[in-house]
Amino acid sequence: QVQLVESGGGLVQPGGSLRLSCAASGNIVNIWTMYWYRQPPGKQRELVATITSNSLTDYTDSVKGRFTISRDNAKNTVYLQMNSLKPEDTAVYYCKAQIKRGPDYRNLEVWGQGTLVTVSS
Repeated sequence: QVQLVESGGGLVQPGGSLRLSCAASGNIVNIWTMYWYRQPPGKQRELVATITSNSLTDYTDSVKGRFTISRDNAKNTVYLQMNSLKPEDTAVYYCKAQIKRGPDYRNLEVWGQGTLVTVSS
């Protein structure tokens, strides 16, 4: 069974920083594109950042220049460094990955369980 587990959420003051991690585990052959999404209270889930298998990145406009997505392929982990946090960044953050599973080599889209980030003074 393949799963993603996020960590690193919490309460931070405006202007502060947090680093989220998302580790994949299980019988994994390969991990393709990895994503961070977020869902603010009472709102729809939105795509925040994307990183391909060769580390090409993309961001939603509201986080450009403040957030950085990265990955460590040896650890099957994706990170989201969040700087200059604003109250409007408050949300549950989810990671998602496109994973080739062993031993049947099936391609899966796997979600993590989410981690809460609260930006407040």
